[in-house]
Amino acid sequence: MKKKRVTALVLAVLAVGMTALGGCGKDAVSSVAEDTVSDTENTEDLLAQIQEKGELVVAMEGTWAPWTYHDEQDALVGYDVEVAQHIAEKLGVTATFVECEWDGIFAGIDAKRYDIAVNGVEITDERAEKYDFSDPYAYIRTAIIVKGDNDEITGFEDLEGKNTANTLTSTYAELAESYGAVTTGVDDLNQTFELLLAGRVDATLNAEVSFYDYLNAHPDAEVKIAALTEEASYVAIPMRKGAETETLRAAVNRAIAELSEEGVLSELSNKYFGTDISQNE
Repeated sequence: MKKKRVTALVLAVLAVGMTALGGCGKDAVSSVAEDTVSDTENTEDLLAQIQEKGELVVAMEGTWAPWTYHDEQDALVGYDVEVAQHIAEKLGVTATFVECEWDGIFAGIDAKRYDIAVNGVEITDERAEKYDFSDPYAYIRTAIIVKGDNDEITGFEDLEGKNTANTLTSTYAELAESYGAVTTGVDDLNQTFELLLAGRVDATLNAEVSFYDYLNAHPDAEVKIAALTEEASYVAIPMRKGAETETLRAAVNRAIAELSEEGVLSELSNKYFGTDISQNE
């Protein structure tokens, strides 16, 4: 099977971020944040603006369990919700969530409606050219999901000429199309499975952990994993590219490092996914 590899551009983005983590201690984020605010009078500094208003505006879908979804009481919950809340706390502010469809997340960042997005976003070369990314806080493999009686698709090469369902600008749609699939656009994961179970598409690509979460909620669903990518994708936090976000990205990276060191990311991963996706193992 051919592989989608992270190229030098993405590795360079990660290297810059990892360099910023050296010597990070328990109080690194708060001290860096204080130094950042005191050392700059630049009103274009996004971290300074966020801390002045006491609010970090976070974009997410709210329809993609277990990353970000609504529970039985209609409260917004999920792995990404809690990760964002912890990061905001490290920055000394409150996280304010704005729910929108996938395609609107990046448009909102571009329009400066959102400070960051925490929504299981994978780093790609194309995205890294346009946005700055934090260091990874999760690592996931992509699954080809088919109906239980489908034996025609056993690998990625078998997607040639098949119909798949995904949000059109997602990495899953891009991967499916790179193997010759024709993608049908959907709004969320539930709609994806509806089309698949109705036989209107042959397969869908999604995070392996999202498949297991769906199966936990729908144990009688006749679906299965036909194949998995061999390498994990990096999940990170996108924000606008430029000088205005440099201090914010540094502070977010330090927050992620602290949350990893404190075991918070591992705890949240096991809580929502039943496994630790915060480590690249």
